[in-house]
Amino acid sequence: MADEIHETRDPDGTTHTTTVIDREPRRGGGFGMGLIFLVAILVAAFFAFQFLANDKAQSGAVSDAAQKVGDAAENVGDAAQKAVE
Repeated sequence: MADEIHETRDPDGTTHTTTVIDREPRRGGGFGMGLIFLVAILVAAFFAFQFLANDKAQSGAVSDAAQKVGDAAENVGDAAQKAVE
């Protein structure tokens, strides 16, 4: 960090002093970037859970349909068995 002081004199004798203060650039973007990253993770998690819930409901519907087909096949088998008797 370097400070500079410049003095200038006018022809009438007045003096003007200018001070230049050199500071490190601020790096306050970390908090903002962290917040954006957190929001992005929450949005991704929301959509992932929505997809998983939809997939689970779809799997349940397929399982129910398979169970109904199995029950119908059992009924057909029972009817065929009775027809043979």
